[in-house]
Amino acid sequence: MDNCHYISSEMLSLGKVQQIITEGLTLEFSEESKINIQKCRDYLDNKMATNDDAIYGINTGFGSLYNIKIEKEDLSKLQENLVKSHACGTGSEVPEEIVKIMLLLKIQSLCYGHSGVQMVTVQRLIDFYNNDILPVVYTQGSLGASGDLAPLAHLSLPLIGEGEVNYKGARVHASEVLTEFGWETIKLQSKEGLALLNGTQFMSAYGTYILLKANKLSYWADLIGTMSLEGFDGRKEPFNELIHMIRPHKGQIVTAQRVLEFLDESEIIEQKKQHVQDPYSFRCMPQVHGASKDAIDYVTKVFKTEINSVTDNPNIFRESDEIISGGNFHGQPLALALDFLAIALSELGSISERRTYQLISGLRGLPAFLVSNPGLNSGFMIPQYTAASIASQNKQFCSPASVDSIVSSNGQEDHVSMGANAAVKALQVVNNLETILAIELMNASQALSFRSPLKSSPFIEMILKTYRSEVSLVEDDRILHYDIINTVKFLQTIQIEEDLMK
Repeated sequence: MDNCHYISSEMLSLGKVQQIITEGLTLEFSEESKINIQKCRDYLDNKMATNDDAIYGINTGFGSLYNIKIEKEDLSKLQENLVKSHACGTGSEVPEEIVKIMLLLKIQSLCYGHSGVQMVTVQRLIDFYNNDILPVVYTQGSLGASGDLAPLAHLSLPLIGEGEVNYKGARVHASEVLTEFGWETIKLQSKEGLALLNGTQFMSAYGTYILLKANKLSYWADLIGTMSLEGFDGRKEPFNELIHMIRPHKGQIVTAQRVLEFLDESEIIEQKKQHVQDPYSFRCMPQVHGASKDAIDYVTKVFKTEINSVTDNPNIFRESDEIISGGNFHGQPLALALDFLAIALSELGSISERRTYQLISGLRGLPAFLVSNPGLNSGFMIPQYTAASIASQNKQFCSPASVDSIVSSNGQEDHVSMGANAAVKALQVVNNLETILAIELMNASQALSFRSPLKSSPFIEMILKTYRSEVSLVEDDRILHYDIINTVKFLQTIQIEEDLMK
């Protein structure tokens, strides 16, 4: 089926996740995943029937209660109690787009056949995904080790008819949706609750969503920065490949090449310049934007590994006849990467705000605050304040979460990653970056109007024409809040014809 994605061991890329989400593909088991799940479950059932040894999380308590053996007749109740007791999330709701990615990644991880879940359990998660039944999950509660316990507990509650879901635009109790579809609640078997709750899918879903957005905004940063360079009557020599080949960082080279492509056939860039140099925020775009690109590439590699991994505990290896308790749930790789990503994105916003500041400063033939009658009109004075405020907030969000840890579970879980906190604030950073770039676009497009009759490149002129159909030129003061909002929408809706996803 063309509108279907078959869950298998085939490597998920960010681009594939984006395709699944944006094209509305439904999920189905591949034959491979069915075999993996069933063979693992059969192995575990046989192991439990023939073995009385204590196996962590399967017939024992959890965390510091690992030494308490649970009777066979209570194993199902043990798993149900686990899901209920761990549903302690607080704070705001996780955005529905991210919850949907959480479902996708949890399904993917369970289908490798190392988790011991029932086929019916994973099928129900697939049913939730395919019918846009999105559990209500909260942003606070995960330490990012032992997995994202609280968020994943809320993701799993609807399986047992508990918790709330967002469905058809309404927030309803999960039992109502189960009744509507004629679904029975899932009776969790040994190990299943732990398989559902142990895992990094909260952090992974946030990171995946942020990276998808970050790649697009990295492109926009190059394009808008180039428009600002034109508006500021900047020079193109700093983008000459000779400079970048003697310091060949990949992102730096890509940025310089891209800027020159954007400038191709521009009249403005070719006119004689009255100045020898441009400020760093223009001249050093390849170095600064490029460093952020390289950081995004590194973080992409981390998350590509993670979303194609098994991260619950313990792990079942039927070929080796072993059930091993380890620590794949620990979010340290993600926590470090998310902190790094936030810093990289914050820097794109920081240099963008500086370009905005230069454009409104009354330099190089531009009027103060980019209006024809400054004084009577304040023009673009205050959007720069807004950008500066947001850029500074991003710097505050960049205090790393990953350097923090706190002891939990009576000392059994004595080092945690705090990757969930890193994920939540990294999302705020990327959303803030979008607004900062929108404000720069407002200023750059306004500045370019004062370079008439000279034209920028055909590509930039095309972007400007499309943008002006959404946000008109500012002749006299008006409420610029609406322009900011509409510019953000413009950045979100314009499709970038670029293979950004690795």
